[in-house]
Amino acid sequence: MAEQLWLPGLEAPPPLTDGLFFAVYPDANTAAGIAKFAQQLCMEARVRSGGHSGVRGKPLAANRLHVTLRHLGNFAGGLPADVVEAAKRAAAAVSMAPFTVEFDAVASFAKRPRLGPAVLVGEDGVHGLQMLHDALEAGLRDDGIEPDARFTPHVTLAYGMQWIERRTAEAACWNVREFALMHSLLGRTRHIVLARWPLVGPRAEGGGVGHLGDEFAAVSRGAR
Repeated sequence: MAEQLWLPGLEAPPPLTDGLFFAVYPDANTAAGIAKFAQQLCMEARVRSGGHSGVRGKPLAANRLHVTLRHLGNFAGGLPADVVEAAKRAAAAVSMAPFTVEFDAVASFAKRPRLGPAVLVGEDGVHGLQMLHDALEAGLRDDGIEPDARFTPHVTLAYGMQWIERRTAEAACWNVREFALMHSLLGRTRHIVLARWPLVGPRAEGGGVGHLGDEFAAVSRGAR
């Protein structure tokens, strides 16, 4: 098991040090736009709070922005080789064409009154991510990995944010041409790419990929 149960009176389990997950990353231009929007969102939250309500929103840097496709667990003392190999086999079995993803709303994963993440979410524009997640899930299940069908495609913008009502935002749109298996060094805000897989499957008739260089117009319509 990736997570360990600790009972009083027993020796505490070793700290979790390493995480494993599949991810999709935006291109550099899109990531820069999303990061700018995240900074703006945090500034607006501080203004609304008057600077004294405990709001301490922390926007993510552009190089940390991603969509987690499937979290495979947090572990102590390194990544288990069998889980890493199972993940690689599941990824190698994926056959999908490149697709365009679009996030067009900002929402909150906070549970009032607690603080939590502010995120970008979408509707029709995230179907490709759902399909990619499902393909990975099928491969992992066939390899004996415990299934986890929970998946809400999102990009985390900032942590430590008050709950906000979902609202429309200018679309963050980019072309997904690959996905990656990531090693997270927990507590050190560092992610290491273990492997990448291009999306090279057959393209559906009438489907296509958006233009290269799609950028994010980072202004929330509801923020004004």
